[in-house]
Formats: sequence, C-alpha cells, structure tokens
Amino acid sequence: MMRIVALEEHVMLPEMTQRIPASVAIEAGWVPSGGHWGPEPLNEALGNLQEGRIGAMDQAGVTLQVLSVIGPGAESLAGEEGISFAREYNDRLAAAVERHPERLAAFAHLPMREPAAAADELERCVKKLGFRGASINGTTDGLFLDDLRFAPILSRAEALACPLDIHPGPPPRAVRDAYYGGLPNEISSYLLSNAGFGWHSEIAIHILRLVLSGTLDRNPGLKLIIGHMGELLPMLLKRVDETFGTGAETGRQRTVSETILDQVWITTSGFFDTSAFLAALTAFGADRILFSVDYPYATNGAGTAFLNSLPVSPADRERIAHGNADALLRISSVINARV
Repeated sequence: MMRIVALEEHVMLPEMTQRIPASVAIEAGWVPSGGHWGPEPLNEALGNLQEGRIGAMDQAGVTLQVLSVIGPGAESLAGEEGISFAREYNDRLAAAVERHPERLAAFAHLPMREPAAAADELERCVKKLGFRGASINGTTDGLFLDDLRFAPILSRAEALACPLDIHPGPPPRAVRDAYYGGLPNEISSYLLSNAGFGWHSEIAIHILRLVLSGTLDRNPGLKLIIGHMGELLPMLLKRVDETFGTGAETGRQRTVSETILDQVWITTSGFFDTSAFLAALTAFGADRILFSVDYPYATNGAGTAFLNSLPVSPADRERIAHGNADALLRISSVINARV
C-alpha cells in the first residue's frame, strides 16, 4: 500500500482556544460577530488528537498527519502571554506525537508578536521535540513576513533547514470592510474574506512580497509551504514575470517565478479539482506538490480518492503522496524521528 503523508492537518484544542477572548477572535476576523466557532462535529474533530483522528486516517489510508494549529492562537497574544501560550500548545502537540509516533508529526506554533522568542521556540520544537518546521497563520498585526521585524524567525528557520508553512489568516479589519463588507448578510462577507476567496489572494500577496522585497534572496535557503493548490500562484507566474521582469533593476537576483520555484512548495489542501491540479502541475512540477487534506475542513476520504485519481505517472503519484514530504520534512524510516 502506498504511504500517504498529509500536511496542513489542523488542530484547535478547546482548552487553549478558550483562553483567547471572544472579542479578540471577532476583531481579528477568525469568527463572525456572533462568536460562533462552527459546527460541533468540526470542533470535536479539531480537538481530537486521540483515536478519533487516527481512526479517520485509517479509514482513508492516510499514513501520517503533520499537525498544525489553526487560529486564533499565539499570534493574537502579546508578550509573555503569547510566548507561554505557544510553548504549552507545542508541548501538547508533542505529547500527541509521542503517543502516536508513526502516525503523527507536527509543525510548531509560534508567538509571532515576539519574533526573537518565536525563533527560540522554533529551535526548541525542532531540536528538542522533533517537529518538522512551523506553521504561521497569515499576517501578524497586519504585517507580512517581509517586514524586518520577522527576520529572526526566517533566519532561524533557514539555519535549522526546516520549512515554514504559511497558512492564510483573516485580512485586517480595514481590508475586510473595504473589500468584503457591505454584502446582504454578514456570513457572506465573512466567508468571502477567508476560505471563499480572501485567504487565497492574501497568501499570493504574501509570497509575492517576500520575493519583491528581496527577503527570499537574503534567505536563499529558506523553504516555504503554501496550501490550497498554490493559492492562485500557478496561474499568475507568467503574468508576474512579464510585469516585474528580471528584477535586476531592483537588485533581485532571480525572476519572480525562479525565486518561487526555488523556495516554495505547494499542497493540495482542500482543492480536490483536477483542472486546478493540472495548472499547479504545469507551473510547479510534480516535485513541488505535496499531498494535503485540510482535515477536518475536508475529509480524508475525499483527499485520498483525489490523490488516487490524479492523471500522473505512478512515480509522480508516489512523489506527491509522500516522497516530496519525506525529503522536505526529513521524515526518516522511523517516522518523526528526533533530530
């Protein structure tokens, strides 16, 4: 049976989330103004790090999940509060991995408002807990990772040779109001600002800013992962190259597409559409595509059925299913072996 490694598989532990005031989550755009977190079965799945999660993997043939914390999380908290929140969350993830070392791995959750502490927490998680990298939920205080404030995190990730998974987060209030507000009902505005469209455009902007600012040239060994079949970028690469040229006039060392194809990997998370996959395959190639379900927002069964239906060679299917993730995340034959 083919090994299947799924990354961008989400966790939201109720005992942690309840520490974040509802007003903070609402203002940040993680939940609509009513403060409703979603259907109870979804919340239960997000919080289950035991047999329920493993059983759902078994039913669909998923070998290994790489866990990542979905917001709101430590990025919503400042100072020591955010630092201790992230550390405790990571310790809880590590305990789950310890219980199921051949089935679970993890990305670190970072206190992004405190970049120096976030870099140290990343190193602790990779070196002491055996985590495979870190997952970052969108912007922090409205700032993208090209802001020099976050340089310690990027340089530490590069030094540790571990990837950063950049997951979408809610856009700032001003953007939500201007771009997505004013629809007949609030839930439509809320969904349009996140999974309905806004999340994907935000990550495309995030990656393009990292290129155009020279951040990726300054950190040429930094490895990034983005989900949702490339967050619109597969259809944009030729366009942005035509727009921005070689970059020589701005001091950039590579074209936009060269930089992205050198340093960015994409996942299939939640985009089980063959036409979208073919665009991603054409733009990025099979060696840059990683399998992901986006569990529990999508089902493992739908994800693996899509994987098995892809119009690719057996060798490329193996690369997408596990080979690329094995190499990028340094997953050894003893899955999630300590570094």
